[in-house]
Amino acid sequence: MKKDITFYKAEDVGVAIVPESDTNSTEWMAYLLNTSANMLEGVIVSSSGYGIMDQKEIKTSTLRQFFERVEPGQAVKIEMVDEKVFGLNNEFWISFWLHGQMYERKIVFLPGSISEDYFTQIPILNKRGVLIL
Repeated sequence: MKKDITFYKAEDVGVAIVPESDTNSTEWMAYLLNTSANMLEGVIVSSSGYGIMDQKEIKTSTLRQFFERVEPGQAVKIEMVDEKVFGLNNEFWISFWLHGQMYERKIVFLPGSISEDYFTQIPILNKRGVLIL
């Protein structure tokens, strides 16, 4: 059971949210980044949004993505992020196996933090966006 599993804090993994433009519009994509020298196995990313919008408490549905492996120095697409949820907390729970141990990390983009004001150069992707590593 879950209580019998020891979870270790994950390091060297992060989430980047990056604008990707085509000729007509900008779409935002969330990426999982593995900046470690190790392959991650059995990776699960759960994402949801929550907070107050228009004086109402909002909670989005939870989306789950599974990746069998994420190679060292690799980024994988998690999901598209709609601009409508930028005013909410956008939470990503990352769990994976490394050397036979379960690791996890919670990453939260606070309301208003997905903005050009906070752009940085994203390693691995070689694009600009918002990164929590």
